[in-house]
Amino acid sequence: MSASKKVVLAYSGGLDTSIILKWLQTEYGCEVVTFTADLGQGEELEPARKKAEMMGASAIYIEDLREEFTRDFVFPMFRANAVYEGLYLLGTSIARPLISKRLIQIAAETGADAVAHGATGKGNDQVRFELSAYALNPDIKVIAPWREWDLTSRTKLIDFAEKNQIPIAKDKRGEAPFSVDANLLHTSSEGKILEDPAEEAPDYVYQRTVHPEDAPDTPEYVEIGFEKGDAVSINGVAMTPAALLTELNTLGGKHGIGRLDLVEGRFVGMKSRGIYETPGGTILLEAHRGIESITLDRGAAHLKDELMPRYAELIYNGFWFSPEREMLQAAIDKSQEHVTGTVRLKLYKGVARTVGRWSDHSLYSEAHVTFEDDAGAYDQKDAAGFIQLNALRLKLIAARDRKFRR
Repeated sequence: MSASKKVVLAYSGGLDTSIILKWLQTEYGCEVVTFTADLGQGEELEPARKKAEMMGASAIYIEDLREEFTRDFVFPMFRANAVYEGLYLLGTSIARPLISKRLIQIAAETGADAVAHGATGKGNDQVRFELSAYALNPDIKVIAPWREWDLTSRTKLIDFAEKNQIPIAKDKRGEAPFSVDANLLHTSSEGKILEDPAEEAPDYVYQRTVHPEDAPDTPEYVEIGFEKGDAVSINGVAMTPAALLTELNTLGGKHGIGRLDLVEGRFVGMKSRGIYETPGGTILLEAHRGIESITLDRGAAHLKDELMPRYAELIYNGFWFSPEREMLQAAIDKSQEHVTGTVRLKLYKGVARTVGRWSDHSLYSEAHVTFEDDAGAYDQKDAAGFIQLNALRLKLIAARDRKFRR
């Protein structure tokens, strides 16, 4: 391993990243700067500061990034209606570029020549962190301890912690039943008891949502206002992006909305099973598609739907800072110029369903679609020529095929 004089570590304050902090100090003989991001994971972060101080971090950064996360990462992604493999709302994936961005910025501020993360060599996060880091600073060194050290078991990790006076919570001495990643957009649970995809996940895995069967027996209606593709209000009350997503999480959790049990294809090649909860995001996606349905032209909407899987895959695979993602984002953002209006949704027993939508920018014309007298807005005779022109190539093919079938 090549020498580093100062490393910025993505630090949660948990056992693994605390061990990494000490390991960097002992193995690399370097200063360690810690960076802890509040992305809405719902945990008290001051203990991380105290732990980093106790372990001799040379500088400690703890930052509330909830608004930036929602405004500059989550909302642009939702303009695209992005879902990976048809189901996953990319809650973990979209958080990694922001963490990487701040790691690189802090490295520049503190004169560090390297950054470090606690992602394992089997997962997607190592790829996301490192691709983002190199895109922002091609000269940065990235240290991934899980790919270097010999602490390959929980027992070895505990032994290292005890030898180096690293505090160990009692529940960490045994195997955790599953691992959890959380932020304002979602929670992700995987591993251990969840590794057999044939077995239903126990209900205690879910942390943000009530079981849909236990949700209120009375539906709740909510109205979400949009401006240029971004949600800006709930029930007429203007909110910041993070405050709005927080409120939608509360509403979705109450009604059991946003649960997902998914076996996905990781970028590194293996399949994995994850249990995801994205209550606010699930409502937001439904609402966004609802307002697009009346404000977005068919051609633009269909092209967006064609581009979306590629866009979602880029985010999942760690290419947020790539030119192709930025190109797609420019096209998506152009499509949102008139995506302004209000959507009414019905929340009930695990489902968020659009039941009303209206906008001053609407392309919906009741005069054209009515079954009553349209007062000359549409001449039905025009459809005959339209059909004949579109049928021409089909008729020519059919005539040719009939000739060769004789």
